[in-house]
Amino acid sequence: MTAPPSAEAACRVQVLGVVQGVGFRPFVHRLAQRFDLAGWVRNDSGAVVIALEGPAERIQEFLVALEREPPPLARITQVTVETVALQGLEGFAISASQAQPDQRQPVPPDVALCPGCERELFDPADRRHHYPFITCTDCGPRYTVIENLPYDRERTTMRPFVQCPECAREYADPVDRRYHSESNSCPACGPALWLEDAAGETVTREASQAIDAAALWLRAGSILAIRGFGGYHLACDATNPMAVAELRRRKHREAKPLAVMVRSLADCRLLADPSDEEARLLASPARPIMLLRAASDSPLPPEVATGLDTIGVMLPGTPLHALLLDAVGLPLIMTSGNISEEPIAIGNAEARSRLAPIAGAFLMHDRDILSRCDDSVLRVAGGRPVLLRRARGYAPLPLTLPVPAPVPLLAVGAHLKNTFTLVYRGDAWVSPHIGDLETIEGVEHFQHTLAAYRRLFRIDPEVVVHDLHPGYLSTRIAEELNPGTLLAVQHHHAHVAAVLAEHGETGPAIGVAFDGTGYGTDGTTWGAEVLVGDLIGFWRLAHVRNAPMPGGDLAARQPWRVLAGYQSLEPACAPLFAPVFARVPVTERTAVERQLAAGVNAPLASSMGRLFDAAAAILGLRLTQRYEGQAAMELEAAAGGRQGSPQDLPIRSDPAGGWEVDPLPLLAYLAEQRARGVEATVLAADFHDSIVAITARLVALAADSTGLRTVVLCGGVFQNARLLSTLPGVLTAAGFRVLLARQLPPNDGAISFGQAAMAAARLAARS
Repeated sequence: MTAPPSAEAACRVQVLGVVQGVGFRPFVHRLAQRFDLAGWVRNDSGAVVIALEGPAERIQEFLVALEREPPPLARITQVTVETVALQGLEGFAISASQAQPDQRQPVPPDVALCPGCERELFDPADRRHHYPFITCTDCGPRYTVIENLPYDRERTTMRPFVQCPECAREYADPVDRRYHSESNSCPACGPALWLEDAAGETVTREASQAIDAAALWLRAGSILAIRGFGGYHLACDATNPMAVAELRRRKHREAKPLAVMVRSLADCRLLADPSDEEARLLASPARPIMLLRAASDSPLPPEVATGLDTIGVMLPGTPLHALLLDAVGLPLIMTSGNISEEPIAIGNAEARSRLAPIAGAFLMHDRDILSRCDDSVLRVAGGRPVLLRRARGYAPLPLTLPVPAPVPLLAVGAHLKNTFTLVYRGDAWVSPHIGDLETIEGVEHFQHTLAAYRRLFRIDPEVVVHDLHPGYLSTRIAEELNPGTLLAVQHHHAHVAAVLAEHGETGPAIGVAFDGTGYGTDGTTWGAEVLVGDLIGFWRLAHVRNAPMPGGDLAARQPWRVLAGYQSLEPACAPLFAPVFARVPVTERTAVERQLAAGVNAPLASSMGRLFDAAAAILGLRLTQRYEGQAAMELEAAAGGRQGSPQDLPIRSDPAGGWEVDPLPLLAYLAEQRARGVEATVLAADFHDSIVAITARLVALAADSTGLRTVVLCGGVFQNARLLSTLPGVLTAAGFRVLLARQLPPNDGAISFGQAAMAAARLAARS
């Protein structure tokens, strides 16, 4: 930072980062008044610009305070100061926003009810008492209501709500917390709340009555749809097994865990025992769903998270949710407002048509939602936060690429857990969680969100990056966009690149990529790889032995099929695995045996996710999965925190070069011990610790071969808290530097960012 000159001085300050929509201009105004400086502040497309005139020492004090005391939601990335000529400015003003043609600015995410607004919300003497849309510059919707930039009220869905005289006074008062709060409103001038029944008939249009009636509805065991920040939620009494079962039936969510919303941290502790870090994240402005260890005496029925030792818990993010939880006095199931695998509903008409078969009543309002944004999901593993789904509260904040892109580009991500990434120079805007691209609605959600991002950040991509897999819908989307250039990148290389890039690194590094499946460069399916490379290229140094997957994608839904594929490699193992197949219908078992014998529809795969499935089948935990990852999650829950006995797995040379790990001895060990009566919980711990041990051995071999000491752990298997709590420590103790996903998920939600980082590096190298 350049210091201003002595005596009377003038300078122009540019502040980059998340500095719009977070109360930054009012903050600057207050600072200028504190130091008795003249000038102005305004929003530009890519920055906040400040003009200052006054004594040099006061300007310097201002600049120090600017960086030390920003508003709670601001994130300053750069401050530049330029000395300019004195103009004799008087007073300090907030000037009108200006759009700059070649600048892009971050858009702040939606953030939860702040402490100040929460106090007012429950203060009977306050004019906003029980007002379900209370906000200020420190809280409220942002991304989901912004139509265009710069961020001003007339470019949001708050435009129809003209502020009453009292709200207008607050908005114009520099010392008020609502000074230039674009979502400012009150019961006299703001959005309206009402309750409808499933037939679309209005029950009541008085907000407090609507909330009280909704609370009675929930306490009676019925299902309610609630319009939140980024879309609708579906809610029911979380302590009522019949209500939970009925919600599952109507939503077609047969077994996947359901999130629970509680009013406070004290209520959370009745269901789980959050650590200090977990409690901090729960109560943070992002208000994510946190995966917590369930309390042994939890009042929740097992139907909430069948077969698991964790539950997803969240605190209210909106004033409407806080009022409803306060009125109900019970923990509520709070799940996305959709039929499973479809996008979350955002519009009132859309909710009426899509959610009427599920919900019996609707809490609706007339503040429109422009962009869908689901709840974020986190867990803490090894004492560190791990994002499992990045959405509300985090997106669309940009990440920085270690190599700026020479041209604007779009990375379309993976087929499952999809996100996309738009890039302009060194800034990468990763979309909120889109979901699986397996339905027309999912593809439309992708296209709608992409259109919003292109409009907000004014990016017209010249290059589109996609996965190597020709059958992914994301690949077809990339081809249909018809840009000047298409780039294809390997799935697991993108996983490694995503973690490298979010740490600001380009490699080379040893990359351990463990997940379900990804299309390999040799035409087989990969998913248990040790790669060595950087953002531009890689080679495959080691992998788990390939096994046929009878039925292809069907094997991912039926773990016994995976085990049958492994057994076909070593027929001598058949007696060991016979108890598993005895529980499979003879007709299905016979069909799979024929498939394997003929080599028909049984693609070869090296997959750590499928290896977890096979282990779960052997231990009697799961023969058929009702949602993705169910077997692995139940295997992790079975292992708990027990100390395991790691088993040696043979490593041999791979004919293609590098090494191959044979998992069959480990699977045979599990089957032998289970037949001897050893508990599945003990063997689940043995399995996990065996994976940790073999991974550490492979990393050591890779280090001896390459001299590299940086290790990247990535892929969906590293959502497993037990692996994340043990493997990094083992590697660190062996002298390795370990990089983990932090700002993005380890799963396919990070693929688009990895694709973008690789494309930027390759294009920069070519140019």
